[in-house]
Amino acid sequence: MSLLLEWRRRWQLRRTPPGPLRRYLEQPFARGATDYREQEYLAIDLETTGLDNRRDQILSVGYVTVRGTTIDLSSARHRLVRVDRSIPEASAVIHQITDDQSALGSELVDVLEELLGALAGKVMIAHHASVEQGFLSNACKSCWGRGLLMRIIDTQVLAYRTFERRQIPFQPSDLRLYALGSRYNLPRYGAHNALSDALTAAELFLAQAAYRDDGRGLPLADFLC
Repeated sequence: MSLLLEWRRRWQLRRTPPGPLRRYLEQPFARGATDYREQEYLAIDLETTGLDNRRDQILSVGYVTVRGTTIDLSSARHRLVRVDRSIPEASAVIHQITDDQSALGSELVDVLEELLGALAGKVMIAHHASVEQGFLSNACKSCWGRGLLMRIIDTQVLAYRTFERRQIPFQPSDLRLYALGSRYNLPRYGAHNALSDALTAAELFLAQAAYRDDGRGLPLADFLC
């Protein structure tokens, strides 16, 4: 899988015109054999109008860089995205983003360009990462005609693997981001804010990695989806 994804990056690079997506693809993907402590990551979270990446829209993006086993708080960013329709009341209740706030946001293409610049050469960390992967890939298709390839660590998948390997009984709710944060005694932030959720995902990954690491490190491939 690791070699296949790198081949796909090179293939897509040759066919992508100059611009933000091409600059992103010019950076080689992380190698699976790399010690996870020597890798850089970008923890990402999105707030959206719904969960269907074909119909719903990105409302906000939060991200923070992780360098090895250290979170670089100076890199933290939270960007609101301007959308072209009214925000459904049901989703506004969850993420607390109103139409007035969205109207002050940036264009999606500008937010994506900034995000791709931060993500280039890094591994994405996200919780239930298929949401971020799907929305970001569709957004790149909309802006530049091609989807987004990336190395991914899904903290929910890592938790599932741990529960299964150790034969720990669990409920689906135990795999939620903040339930896992409590399990690892992580700080509690306000839920459903893209930046605080990205920070929680970053802290959760480092806790999960430390729990598995006996002090000698582990290959990045042990964590990749």
